[in-house]
Amino acid sequence: MSKTIKVLHTEWSDGWGGQEIRIINEMIAVREQGVEVYLACTNHAQIKQKALDNNITVFTLSFKGNADFKTLFGIKKIIQENQIDIVNTHSGKDTWVGGLAAKLAGVKFIRTRHLSNPIKSSRSNFINELADYIFTTGEGVRLDMINNNRIKPEKIQSIPTGIDADIYDSNNFDRQVCRDLFQFQDGQIVIGIIAVFRQFKRHDRFLNMARNIIDNNLDKDIHFVMAGDGPQRENLSNMINDLDLQDHVSILGHVSNVPELLQALDVFVLTSDSGEGVPQSVMQALLMNTAVVSTNAGSTKDLYHKDNFILTDKDSQKELNEACNKLVNSQILRAQYADNSRNHVLDNFSKVKMTEKITNIYSLIVVKALNLKR
Repeated sequence: MSKTIKVLHTEWSDGWGGQEIRIINEMIAVREQGVEVYLACTNHAQIKQKALDNNITVFTLSFKGNADFKTLFGIKKIIQENQIDIVNTHSGKDTWVGGLAAKLAGVKFIRTRHLSNPIKSSRSNFINELADYIFTTGEGVRLDMINNNRIKPEKIQSIPTGIDADIYDSNNFDRQVCRDLFQFQDGQIVIGIIAVFRQFKRHDRFLNMARNIIDNNLDKDIHFVMAGDGPQRENLSNMINDLDLQDHVSILGHVSNVPELLQALDVFVLTSDSGEGVPQSVMQALLMNTAVVSTNAGSTKDLYHKDNFILTDKDSQKELNEACNKLVNSQILRAQYADNSRNHVLDNFSKVKMTEKITNIYSLIVVKALNLKR
């Protein structure tokens, strides 16, 4: 790029999950291509420290709501003092204040829509129409915004989260070493989920599935692990006790060595009923040649290609139970899904492709803005 493009990302969420991971990875990736990146978030957000650890300049603001004028004008001041070209917003509250601040400052406004939940289509919810461009993390989300939120097709593009295939490569990890690391027993079938403990992730269905599998496979040594943390942790701990699963389910908390855990699993499961773009955890599991069962939530179907994993109805506990039971009872079937899992993700959801698409849009809208000023 002949001009150094400066992009301010905004994120009001305090949590640390797939969305926040994508934001950090995306910022690092485009920075490697010459884009100057900044982050505005709350002072107690977990993404703040992750950004600082990666030498990203961080500004802290309150982000108290859609009409938080103090934050709005704080963002406007950041834009002006740092000669920002683009404000790239990521969640509801920061999209309102960040988008309006960009418009007041006369710079470009890009909104990234990570989740698949429908956005209210009333005329009062106009902020997305003000965006110069919109990124979605899945094709289903893109189509929904065109059909229900008055977004012009030429202003919106699906750019799924790109995964670093060199990190998520089973050839780089010894399976026995990984299983020993997590203290899995020899001969034990281990089924796992990696997800923030939020309601829409439906860990309750994972636990109901675990109870069903234990009851139907009394002759097998099966263990279940839940990696993650979040507001539902206490409820899930209580549910484990209520279902008498204390000896069968482990809560691992936040796991930083995700590739090692995926290498140690026999089956990876995602149980979400909403809220997903193209889920990173499923992409990571597929790249690691792990057999996968996932509900068809959000744009998960974008990852499905020629039986590379089992896709179940997002509202059906029965289908989830049956799919997992099928894999538990056939090592050959688990191996077949594992062998078929990697190539489609490698060809279509790489970090390189994501970065290329984003930087191209950044360049196009900044060049267009410069031409209009001449």
